[in-house]
Amino acid sequence: MTKSKEDVLRIIDESGVSHIRLNFTDILGRLKGISVSRSEIEKILDTGQNFDGSSIEGFVRIEESDLVAIPDLRTFRIIPWDIDGVKTAMMFCDIENPDSTPYEGDPRYILKKVLSRINDKGWTFYVGPELEYFYFSNAEKPELIDQGGYFDYSFGDLGTQVTKMTILALEGMGIPVEASHHEVAPSQMEIDLKYQESLVMADFAQIYKFVVREIAADNELHASFMPKPIFGENGSGMHCHMSLFKDNINLFYDKDAPYQLSEIARQFTAGILAHVKEMTLILNQWVNSYKRLVVGYEAPVYISWGRRNRSSLIRVPMLKNGHDKSTRIELRSPDPGCNPYLGFAAMLSAGLAGIEGKYKLPDPIEENIFTMTAERRAKLKIDALPDSLENAIKIMEKSKLMRDTLGDHVYDNLIANKKVEWDMYRQEVTDYEIRKYYPFL
Repeated sequence: MTKSKEDVLRIIDESGVSHIRLNFTDILGRLKGISVSRSEIEKILDTGQNFDGSSIEGFVRIEESDLVAIPDLRTFRIIPWDIDGVKTAMMFCDIENPDSTPYEGDPRYILKKVLSRINDKGWTFYVGPELEYFYFSNAEKPELIDQGGYFDYSFGDLGTQVTKMTILALEGMGIPVEASHHEVAPSQMEIDLKYQESLVMADFAQIYKFVVREIAADNELHASFMPKPIFGENGSGMHCHMSLFKDNINLFYDKDAPYQLSEIARQFTAGILAHVKEMTLILNQWVNSYKRLVVGYEAPVYISWGRRNRSSLIRVPMLKNGHDKSTRIELRSPDPGCNPYLGFAAMLSAGLAGIEGKYKLPDPIEENIFTMTAERRAKLKIDALPDSLENAIKIMEKSKLMRDTLGDHVYDNLIANKKVEWDMYRQEVTDYEIRKYYPFL
């Protein structure tokens, strides 16, 4: 990672960079940015870049619109292709008020604020998300480019070729890639990034989506991170693997404990299970997200945990002996449409609530929950995730934990935005309704 202003300026000049994108994220997770020239960047690295935040979703009211983007030097990267014939670099920024205080509407600040709770303990929160997406032939409607399935591979397949280009671009930007493969649905892919400290990974997730889309467009494809773009096929998830470390020791591992899960890991997992309904609006923030969270398409619906049980909300991967650093939990409900900064902040906050409150982890469920009767689920006290954006809003509105995690500004603005989205969806007359009712009503 670049650590000094002098390093950044040297690399810019040695590499012939003409423009630098100063990136940040709105509350919905959309990447925003300001492009500045080489002649301006030296001053900006010292004082930041002023901008009007009044038109950024979830940022400020028009009467208090002045904000400052402060580049994080550690995030400097050169984009490995020319943009409009110009070599371009990018950096993520922290957003501040004119008085140099952190801006409370900045999702990156929200994550850093939650991380400060574990920094004092010397803990590190690692995250490894699995971001799934689709390649389509155009941006107007989801037309498939292949009929492949899980782990299918073809050297001549366009999706495979574009995925390889994407991996080379990511690695060229210093983002380590572990693996890639075709997912279950036709035209669906997954590139797995090597796990990182959560703030770094949130930045990486934003770069990942940017690079996937840009490389696809260069090859006349459209890459979509929409949770459920095709009826009757699996949707795209963002399964999140998580662990806590201290001094290179995995705090989730205990060789003598059941499932080798330490007390901290069990309490953390219990916290996620206890609060997941409250944070579902953050992890699954779109109307379309709830078309994915239905029985029959491998996405979780019910709140439970297990080891080999992929119908569980949280899975604890089984590992060979001697892999203590790989002990982790996997939350399977998030989708790639979520804001990674807010998502990681919510997950960590819920896990810490479990640790601080010494929550008791219920017994694992190793049966297929999807085939259980309602009576069986009730007997085992298996609850369900919210089944619509409307219900997710109602649950989060009652959550003190999520208000405390996000702060009043982001909490209130996110809920207000999602109420508008739900109301717009509620008023929409869909193709389904025309097909279903128009012929006879």
